[in-house]
Amino acid sequence: MQKFQSLGVSVTEDEIFTSSFAAAMHLKINNFPQQKKVYVIGGEGILEELQFAGYTGLGGPEDGEKRADLKSDCLFEHDKSVGAVVVGLDPSINYYKLQYATLCIRENPGCLFVATNRDAVGHMTDLQEWPGAGCMVAAVCAATEKEPIVVGKPSTFMMEFLLQKFDINTSEMCMVGDRLDTDILFGQNAGCQTLLVLSGVTTLSALQGPSNNIKPDYYTSQVSDLLKLLGPEHHL
Repeated sequence: MQKFQSLGVSVTEDEIFTSSFAAAMHLKINNFPQQKKVYVIGGEGILEELQFAGYTGLGGPEDGEKRADLKSDCLFEHDKSVGAVVVGLDPSINYYKLQYATLCIRENPGCLFVATNRDAVGHMTDLQEWPGAGCMVAAVCAATEKEPIVVGKPSTFMMEFLLQKFDINTSEMCMVGDRLDTDILFGQNAGCQTLLVLSGVTTLSALQGPSNNIKPDYYTSQVSDLLKLLGPEHHL
């Protein structure tokens, strides 16, 4: 919200929907038992959303400094009451977290495996791309030999909340984003018009390349290009 406001755009907290929120809501609408715990590979935001939804989260940043003891007589202990593992972007991912998540998913009966998103990379800094949540999700997939429930884009799970809250038909919406395989695919899956901006992950060469089969309705260099179409009287 502060980021939007610093750009001169009036946005409130309840107008922002994140994949962390979607993960917590997925558990809630599927009647995940309150007494079950949730192990998190990810940031504090996931733990906060789980808490808001009434769930107990484990792991997250707190496990960032922990180490797995690989001695031959060591038995790695994990909480048997964990009923779901949520994996998102985690700059402090380590072997301890991977083992904890793996044991929960493989050994706790019925344990769910939920991914906030599977973005391969992201612009975590201004100068370069960094591994995204998809990297962490792939590690858990490999260790557990299971595929996750993905609640973030391009899954349309969050669209259900948007439709309920704002009472707008998807045919009246335009999804704006900088990734073909998440943002634009999300819009297409939901029945929205789509606008790709080339100021982020996807480049013009990638969009026009022969291997790409995700075509947005519109594309432009950056969101501010829209102001040029509206005329000078609409400039911020």
